[in-house]
Amino acid sequence: MSLRFIIFLSIFALINIYAFSRIITRWQWAKDHLVIAWLFVLLIFMLELLAPIGDRLFLPKLKDLPGMTWLYVSANWVSYTVFGMVTLLAAYGIVTDVVSVVWKFIAPPTEAVDMERRVLLTLGVLTVGSTVLGIGQAHAEPKVKEVKVPIKDLPESFEGFRIAQVSDLHVGPTIGRRFTQAVVDRVNALNADMVALTGDFIEGHVKDLREDTAPLAELKAAHGVYYVTGNHEYYWDVAGWTDEFEKMGFSVLINRHEKINVNGDEIAIGGVSDYSTRHYGKLHASSPSKAFEGVPQDMTKILLAHQPNSYKDAYDAGTHLQLSGHTHSGQYFPFSLLIPFFQRYYKGLNRHEDMWVYVNTGTGYWGPPMRTGVPSEITLLTLHRA
Repeated sequence: MSLRFIIFLSIFALINIYAFSRIITRWQWAKDHLVIAWLFVLLIFMLELLAPIGDRLFLPKLKDLPGMTWLYVSANWVSYTVFGMVTLLAAYGIVTDVVSVVWKFIAPPTEAVDMERRVLLTLGVLTVGSTVLGIGQAHAEPKVKEVKVPIKDLPESFEGFRIAQVSDLHVGPTIGRRFTQAVVDRVNALNADMVALTGDFIEGHVKDLREDTAPLAELKAAHGVYYVTGNHEYYWDVAGWTDEFEKMGFSVLINRHEKINVNGDEIAIGGVSDYSTRHYGKLHASSPSKAFEGVPQDMTKILLAHQPNSYKDAYDAGTHLQLSGHTHSGQYFPFSLLIPFFQRYYKGLNRHEDMWVYVNTGTGYWGPPMRTGVPSEITLLTLHRA
C-alpha cells in the first residue's frame, strides 16, 4: 500500500466523517441510533471506494463473464455517483455551517432549532439537485466552442486554419462507445484542417477499452490527427495506449514535432508527454524545447501539452500557441469556484507574455459522472494573422 494511497484514503475518510456528521447532529433519529447511523456511513464509504479501487483489482473481470457487463457498468455508476454526492454534501455542509453559526447569534433559541431543520432540508435538496443536474449536463452532447486566435507572423497560407481540439475524454467505466462515437461524429462534421487530442483519453487498460475507444479511429482531418499523453495514460500502461493510438492513425507526439505544409508555407506542431513526467527517464520526460528541437526560431509553433502548467517551458521554447486540458475547470459546482486557486490558466483563451494558452474544459469527465455548471466542450480554434 503506497503512501499516496494512504493519504488519499485518510483525506477522503475525513471528508465522509465531516459530511455525514453534519446530518447526524441535525437529525434526531440518527442521534438516537448513533451506531446504526455510523455503520451506514461506513457502508457508504466502502461503496464510494468500490469503483476507484475495484477497477484496478476485480471489477473489469466482470466484463469477461457472460451477461455481466451490466453489473460492471452499474457498480461504477453507483460508486462514482455516491462519491460525487458526498463531495457535494461536504462542500455545501461548510457553507451551511457558517450560516448556522451566524444565525445562532442573531436568532431566538426556538428559531435556531427551526434553522437546523431548514439546514438539513437545504443540504438534501442542494446535494440531490446538483447531482441530477450534473449527470444530465455530463452526458449531454458536447457543445462546440469556437475561438479565434490571432498569431503574430502567421504564414499567409494558414490564415483561417482550423484546429478541432478534444481533451479529457476519459473513456472508461461510465463513458462508453456511444459517447465516444457521438464525439467523433461531431468533430468530423466540423471538417477541421487538423485535430488535436490533448490527453487523458482513457480510464482503463487497452484490452478492457478497445471496443469503447474504437470509434476514435474514424477521426479525420486534412492535415492529420495529433495526440499527446495525459497523466491518466500513465496510470493505465502508457506504452500500450500509445501503440493503440498509433494503430488508429494518430501522430503520437512525445517530445517531438511534425511540420504542416500549406502552399509551401510551414508551421510546426509539437507535443510533449504529460507535465508530471518531468522527473521520468529521458524518453518520456516532458520537454517543450526538445519537442521543437531543430525548428527555425521564426516558424509558428503550436504545442500540445495536456497540463496548462507546461506554459513556462513552452514560452521558453518559443511557442506561439499552447493547447491544453486537464483542469476540467473544476468539473462541477462548487469546485469550479476553487480551481483558480490551483491553476493559473484553467479555462478558455489566456495570454502569457506574447504566447497564447488555450485550456479546453474537458470533453468527458473523470470520476463522478457530473458536470454541474461546467459543460463539456469540443473546441474549434481558427488561426488568424495578428
